[in-house]
Amino acid sequence: NLALFPHMSARDNVRCPLVERRVAEADIEKRVADVAAKLHIGHILHKPPAQLSGGERQRVAIARALVRDPNAYLMDDPISALDARLREETRVELKRIQRELGKTLIYVTHDQEEAMSVADRIAILENGRIRQTGAPAEIYDRPASTYVARLLGSPMMNILKSVRGAEGMEAAEGTIRIADKAAPADAVEIGLRPEDIKVRPWLDRDGTSNGRAGRPARVFEVEPLGGYTVVTLAAGQARLRALLRGQPDIRPDAMVAISCEPGRVHYFGQSGGALAR
Repeated sequence: NLALFPHMSARDNVRCPLVERRVAEADIEKRVADVAAKLHIGHILHKPPAQLSGGERQRVAIARALVRDPNAYLMDDPISALDARLREETRVELKRIQRELGKTLIYVTHDQEEAMSVADRIAILENGRIRQTGAPAEIYDRPASTYVARLLGSPMMNILKSVRGAEGMEAAEGTIRIADKAAPADAVEIGLRPEDIKVRPWLDRDGTSNGRAGRPARVFEVEPLGGYTVVTLAAGQARLRALLRGQPDIRPDAMVAISCEPGRVHYFGQSGGALAR
């Protein structure tokens, strides 16, 4: 419920908090014009809420909040009703406005991309409890648990059951082998970010595996997305996703070798908590 007054135009809805505070008319007009320009709603200010789309009503509600000058703002999924293009533009504008105003913005969202792009600091909640706080890059690189690890990142982190082998950790029935003797002894799962996974043909051009250890994975699906490609791999009974740059020559059902630098592997214990290396 955006709580726009149905008997008022969009302009009067935005003006309302300033009128209630007896702000000078000249200042009201300037502040309304400024926030309307930032949120691209100048052309709809004459319309009543009933004539606005859901996304337009949401932007008017945001404008009404921004036109005030409080010490802090609380926004709960403020741009969820906007289409993809407007959501991206408004997200950038909100971040810029917050920086210019120098005010605290508490921003609630279920969109991890939104959280990563807008926040200076993030608090991750699970079942009503804060599980981890920190800068976006800090949480992304050092998630405190499998829950947090899966929440941030697109595609999300691959979490795989693991066992200790002679040379380090093994997962996906030997398809993935991490040569890391320093891996925590009590690790039962490993986490691999899709962008950290390296994929190469299992067989060289001469038909040999060139001494590769373990077992090959099968390419399950390939999703070209312009500047990068998402490859879904069948590794034993597991499915995992790799994020590769460009458009590599990889086809469904091809057999490939999977690897990851030991320093990029995340380890998790029985309870799902992250383990220090």
